[in-house]
Amino acid sequence: MTDVTALIPARFHSSRFPGKPLAMIAGQTMIERVYRRALLIEGIRGAYVATDSTEIYDKVLSFGGQVLMTGARHATGSDRLAEAARILGLAEDGVVLNIQGDQPLLNPRHAWLVSNALVASPDYVASTLAIPFSDPAEIADPNHVKAVFGEDGRALYFSRAAIPFSRDGDGATYYKHIGLYAFRVGFLYKFVTLPQGPLEKSESLEQLRILEHGYKLKVLVSSGFSPEVDTPADVAKVVAALSE
Repeated sequence: MTDVTALIPARFHSSRFPGKPLAMIAGQTMIERVYRRALLIEGIRGAYVATDSTEIYDKVLSFGGQVLMTGARHATGSDRLAEAARILGLAEDGVVLNIQGDQPLLNPRHAWLVSNALVASPDYVASTLAIPFSDPAEIADPNHVKAVFGEDGRALYFSRAAIPFSRDGDGATYYKHIGLYAFRVGFLYKFVTLPQGPLEKSESLEQLRILEHGYKLKVLVSSGFSPEVDTPADVAKVVAALSE
């Protein structure tokens, strides 16, 4: 049986929202809400926060969570993820779930779908999630990443542009990429050593590194993903969703 471990990278410094993991949402910090949602994911061996902040570290300990202190100079969340996996001594044949620390209403079922799909697809190195756009205005917004994939779910491309282009105006379906990933541990260790390619640099999308180096990334399609918190204004959206 494949071991699946949930890791939640969380850094204090953010250009748009400093201290975001410690933001209060209806009486709980965001990082506590994310952590408690992660514990509900079926089949995981454990959940850990990986941080470079003593404030976040102490807060996680205060609510009884498991937390790892990682380096402060990581360029990406994947680098922090890889360090955390090494600290835990995770076996290369295991799977790591990368849970974004800005998803306080994470759907545990979505996380299970992503990890289970990777466990069941031995020729893939990673998996992720996409949902159909519900707001047409978001399609042209470069902050909402579009995913394109084949009938077998193999990722073909990710872009900030509105793809695929509908030449005949026949109403193409657009899928919004959600930053929820599962990695094979051995590939995660390798991934962070791979150089950035021109597509990743151009789009500023880390997942393109997987495709540019010829690896297979599985895309799962679902619906109803919860709001993410990118700015202080987004906290109100989560509070509203909780009240519903």
